[in-house]
Amino acid sequence: MKIYRTSAGIVIENKQNFYQSNQKDWNSYLNRNDLRAQLEAEIATLTAVGDAQWLATQTILAPIEKQEIWAAGVTYMRSKNARMEESKDAGGGSFYDRVYDAERPEIFFKATAHRTVGPGGKVRIRKDSTWDVPEPELTLCVTSSGKIVGYTIGNDMSSRSIEGENPLYLPQAKSYDGCTALGPCVYVPAGLLPTDTRISLTIRRKEQIVFENSIGIDQMKRGHQELVSFLYRECSFPDGCFLMTGTGIVPPNDFTLQSNDEIFITIQHIGTLHNVVA
Repeated sequence: MKIYRTSAGIVIENKQNFYQSNQKDWNSYLNRNDLRAQLEAEIATLTAVGDAQWLATQTILAPIEKQEIWAAGVTYMRSKNARMEESKDAGGGSFYDRVYDAERPEIFFKATAHRTVGPGGKVRIRKDSTWDVPEPELTLCVTSSGKIVGYTIGNDMSSRSIEGENPLYLPQAKSYDGCTALGPCVYVPAGLLPTDTRISLTIRRKEQIVFENSIGIDQMKRGHQELVSFLYRECSFPDGCFLMTGTGIVPPNDFTLQSNDEIFITIQHIGTLHNVVA
């Protein structure tokens, strides 16, 4: 099952049928430990309003209101190697090498709704950055009690030039207006996301593919609940939160995003998140 936050309200998808919820509060709607069971009970009382063609007529918004977005880093080998390469001249490469194998993961604050765009929205690259990439990430939807109840797609826009200059610049490389895209829905399965789920990234420039790659989430170094447990150790989230789980897809060093590039991130079972660089 999938949940969409739209301009017309909350929409539930089940078996390619779409239902409009009578509930209005997105924050309390997501923040339920028994979310899947509640959705099943709710659609039993509703009549389908249409199919995928109907959904295409709606404006789909980012699935976030009061929640915070946090992100985990260096959870894939490819990410570790890329971070070490970009920071070697600053002498910071060993930090990323050590955190990959350390007990404590790298977790940092990414964004709030104010700095997040939804499907079709414009993500940004910093004006003071010279090397920028999207980072496609499986993103966990977590309740206030720390239970993972769903999954969505996240784009962790990143300045490799700023982070590479000095690892202490990470907040500036990661958090700024338009630094995050989230959507198109929250996928709420009956069980865990299959371990053979794949993430793919395609970047198009002037209608030509300039980068394309994919990876399986089974290549992650750390478990989802492990990351959540560290995040929730000394942080409370009254409305729940979203946790990006890191990227395993990093474009080559000679690639940087440009204005008007199109970014397509697809995760099996969830869908595709499409954004344009402002």
